Amino acid sequence: MSRRPITLVLAAGGEALLGLLVLVLGGYVLVNTLLGNATDATFAIPLAVFAFGGGAVLCYVAWGLFNLRDWARTPVVLTQIFGLVIAYYLWTSEQPRLSLALGAFAVLTLALVLAPPTTATLFPAGGAARRGK
Repeated sequence: MSRRPITLVLAAGGEALLGLLVLVLGGYVLVNTLLGNATDATFAIPLAVFAFGGGAVLCYVAWGLFNLRDWARTPVVLTQIFGLVIAYYLWTSEQPRLSLALGAFAVLTLALVLAPPTTATLFPAGGAARRGK
């Protein structure tokens, strides 16, 4: 039997999905830039590079969470909080479908990564071992 609870596996999968989405969108920007469809290539190429880097970092964090690295929980939580902020601004810009989808995804991933089974697996001694007690 696996030591990983389902909540941890699903949270890592959600973060990996987000990372892969960012990588795909970076590739989309790069391809359209190379095809001459970008309005400003001096902006589009750095954007694609930034998306590739960000997507790779998100995938690395997902890998860390899946491999029970306690450091990976904080970046996952921060990523989802940023997702909630983006969902809010999507809502205010009259894009409710995207807003609700991103908001629901972020809340679900937050709930999974902060769930008691995930916390107990990542921090088995309740943090007492880290404090030296």
